[in-house]
Amino acid sequence: MDRRQLILGMGGVVALGACRSADGKSRPSAARADLYQCEGCEGVFERQPTASSARIAPPGEPGEPLVLAGTVIALDGRPAAGVTIYAYHTNSAGFYANGTPETEWSRRHGRLRGWAKTGADGRYRFETIKPAPYPDRSLPAHVHLTVLEPGRRPYWIDDIVFDDDALVDAAYRRRMENRGGDGIVRLDREADGRLLAVRDILLERHPA
Repeated sequence: MDRRQLILGMGGVVALGACRSADGKSRPSAARADLYQCEGCEGVFERQPTASSARIAPPGEPGEPLVLAGTVIALDGRPAAGVTIYAYHTNSAGFYANGTPETEWSRRHGRLRGWAKTGADGRYRFETIKPAPYPDRSLPAHVHLTVLEPGRRPYWIDDIVFDDDALVDAAYRRRMENRGGDGIVRLDREADGRLLAVRDILLERHPA
């Protein structure tokens, strides 16, 4: 059994034991005071997805095809259903380009964005391209993620970044807050040639 089958084919088993992120850090014992300080999280409300899988980049989009997938895990270690994940990222040139005029976030976040909602197995999946770093290389290539749990306010979690990116250096790793678990992912290659990045999400504790 390969890594993809283990992670995606046994989501329930993985989730039950996943109270720690991939880097071994535990969830904080109390809610973060700034959990809801979240510029741009309003974008999560712009769609009401019903499917756990969504396409961000249309066919033919320049860039290397990438699948982002994972399991959303509740505080009790079980898969979390009904959680909306909003994802957006730069294009292959490093820009949030070609946004649409409907809202502030449709303009600022660009065209490459998508929404998925977890089912009973807690899984989500996005088909897209691998983003590029900003042209000034001030940040590594990354994917922004916002989480909306049923009946809760939205919050952001650590960006997805790629372990083999030279910009994900020791200083960058030290700055990561481990929000929603570890955002540093390893890239694997699927049988069809697409890149695969698995980013499990550990739901955060909420203020009382």
